[in-house]
This record gives sequence, structure tokens and C-alpha cells, in this order.
Amino acid sequence: MVEASEEVYSSLYRRFKGDLLRPGASGYEDARAIWNGMVARTPGLIACCSDVSDVQNAIRAASETGILTAVRCGGHSLAGFSTCDGGMVIDLSRMRQVTVDPEARRARIAGGCLLGSIDTATQKAGLVFPSGVVSHTGASGLILGGGTGWLTRRFGLSCDNVEGFTLVTADSSIERCNAKENPDLFWALRGGGGNFGVVTEFELKLHPLTSVVLAEGLSPEADIRRLLECWRDFMAEAPLDLKWNIDLRVAPRAKKVPTALRGRPVASSSLIWTGDPEAGRSYLQRALSMCNPDSVSSKIVSFLNLQTMADSDFPHGRRYYTKSGYFTYLDDSSIDCMVEAVATMPSSETQIELAYLGGAAARIAANDTAFGDRSAPFIMNLLANWSDASGDAGNISWIRELFNQLRPAMKPGVYINFMSGDEQDRVPEAYQERWERMVAVKTHYDPNNFFRLNQNVPPRKLPLP
Repeated sequence: MVEASEEVYSSLYRRFKGDLLRPGASGYEDARAIWNGMVARTPGLIACCSDVSDVQNAIRAASETGILTAVRCGGHSLAGFSTCDGGMVIDLSRMRQVTVDPEARRARIAGGCLLGSIDTATQKAGLVFPSGVVSHTGASGLILGGGTGWLTRRFGLSCDNVEGFTLVTADSSIERCNAKENPDLFWALRGGGGNFGVVTEFELKLHPLTSVVLAEGLSPEADIRRLLECWRDFMAEAPLDLKWNIDLRVAPRAKKVPTALRGRPVASSSLIWTGDPEAGRSYLQRALSMCNPDSVSSKIVSFLNLQTMADSDFPHGRRYYTKSGYFTYLDDSSIDCMVEAVATMPSSETQIELAYLGGAAARIAANDTAFGDRSAPFIMNLLANWSDASGDAGNISWIRELFNQLRPAMKPGVYINFMSGDEQDRVPEAYQERWERMVAVKTHYDPNNFFRLNQNVPPRKLPLP
């Protein structure tokens, strides 16, 4: 592999506009680090691309040598697909241009953009793109996997708000796709992950929004079960303007947390209201009535503030492991299982994340995008978050055991952005009846599975000529 990376370097260095970083070079150590500290790999070459031609040249050189190739935008892949040992990383972090057309409510973003890059540019025009909740997340990976966040109920998934893609495919050619041009590829890119090429530009649909009402509160352990039962039934009839997330966790020992709750199992409610603040008052009050009154807060916040509030909770370099799934209905036994599990969490930063989708996201038919079935509104992410390698075994086993207990009540399906690197066997589950169509698109655009560092859809084995 070292010889292959040297061969790629020799092929590229005269015609590459960006930087080619090899082990030992200045900037290499920073460039090879990714968000999930569990994944520490040493690429033989990091190709920091300046433009689309750099991406094309990198793919062409890698294809000629057969070197293992990863694609990095923000480096936020939970599974660690943003890097590899000995191979090459195509790094898009210098390609973060955003162009906004306020009148058309559209934007064009380059493939290396972070969510914060988009938010900063679109908010200058009073517009938003519905995306994730951590601003240092790479936009490409999030969008290609689907993209859920605060605005999912109001405006749909991130991939639902993409009107066109430009990408470099495995043969280094440039393809453009939208509803009319290359429609099968357009379908597959909306939820199909990085299986089909390196997206260098997205055409996005934007929506007017500059602020929301944010309400938060903590419910003590004794009230968690009652809160989840209420939330389960309440959200089924809730208006699109309301997004209510609940995280089951151990309360931090912080000044803002009531003394009696510090270090204890709690349910942390976070709600936003995207409509007229007065119209949302009764909904927020009802939800917060089940929280400890000393922990409750409600205020109007700017969208930019909302989008950066979780950044410090999920910093680069910590260790992360997840298992995820959907529930059509959150039954009482599943609630009991979650409540009991909170008291045994091996890390104070670990969470059972619960969100209710529905709304605009559920209005898209299952076969309209590769993301697929949206009929199960409850999405759960078991997210372990810890700091030291000595905690790996305990945290990973806790997630796996809890997931296995809950899985019988789940609906088949998984959100690929919440999948860890040991779940390749679940990829067909993510696409279900769309699997064969995914395989067909993959076979057409990437018959040799050049783009395989992802939640992979292998191409069909083609007959020998």
C-alpha cells in the first residue's frame, strides 16, 4: 500500500493544485485526525483538493493504482469512513464555497462545506437549509445519508431539499443529476450515502426562518416513564412547528442543573417552535409541565445560536459508538427497558436519543428517494460518548446489549448516518425493497466498487468480456 501511495503521489504532484500530504509532512497530523477518536488511521496520502479538477485527478490516479480511497468532507463519519490505513484520502475541506440566491431561495454549496458554512451564508439572507444539529458536521455526508435535525418536521429531511447534484464518478467523469437529468442517480443520492461518487456541488432549496422558540427542561428519574408515555401520544397530533426531542442521560454536575438532579438519571427535553411564538405557548407549557420547575427555560434564540448549541457536547477527538433504529409505536415495555438502562450507563456523556419525525418528512413517499420508508416516526439513537480507550469495551457492550433488548419491538430499518463501522450486515435493512434499484445504480456508476468506504452497496458482479 505504501508503494501505491507513492505511485499516486508521483502521478499527481505536477498537476495537483492543492496539497499532497504524506506521513511526516507539515500539516499531515492535523489533516489525518477525524471526529471519532476511536478511529485513528494513517493514510499513505491525503489529497487536499482545491477544485473539481483536483478531485478528478485524484480519482483517476487512485483508480489506475487500485489504492484504497476514502473521501473526507467534515470527517464526521461515525463509522470512520473518512479515513483509511495506508491508502489515500480525498479531502474536500478547502472546497467550502456557498452561493445564495435570496430571491429564488436557492443556494449552491461546494462538497467540503460544514453545516456552519451553510448556516452562516444563508442566514445573511434570512433563509435556512434543514440539516443537522452540530455545526462542525460535514454537509455532504449528512445530506447523502438523509439528514435529520431541528427542522425535519417543518421542512423535511436534508436530502428532500436538494434539487441537484454535481459529482465526480469512479471513472473521473463529471455527472449532473436532478429530477430530469440522470433521475436514477438523483434518486439514489438522496439517502444512498457515498456509494456513487464525490459530490462537488449541491443545489439546495432554502426556507425563510431566522429564529425559533427554544424550551428546555429536565425530568427526574421517577417521572421519565410518564414523560415518555405523554410524549409518545402527544407528538402524534402535534403541529409541524413543534419539534420535541428527549435524551435519557445522567444529568451533568453543572450550576444550571438543580442540585437534586446532578449526577442522577434524567430525561432532558429540548423543544423548538418554528412558528409564531404566541401560538406555540400552550404546546411548550404542556411539555414543560412534566419537568422539574427549577430546570425549565424558554426563550427566543437565533437560528445560528440554535445550530451551534450542541457543538461542545460532541467535540472532535472523543470516542463515539452508536446503534440506531425506528419504532412504529413506542410500547410500554420498550419504555421500561430504556428507563432501567439509564441507571447503568457507563459514561456520563452517553445518551439514549429519541426524536419524533413525521411532519414534512413523512409526506415523501417511500419510493421517491433512496432514504425510503418514513412511516415509523420514532427514531432512537443509542449514542455512547466517552474519552479514554480503556472504556471502549464497557461502552460498546452496553450499547449492543441494550440494542438487542430493544430490537424485537423495532420496525426493520436503520438511518445510515447513525450506523457504526461494524454494521455492514444492516445496510440492506436500510434500503429494504429499494435494494435492487440501489444495486443497479451502483453497478452502472461504480462497477468496481471504487467507493466502498461507506455503508456499502456492492455492485453486481459483471460477466467477463
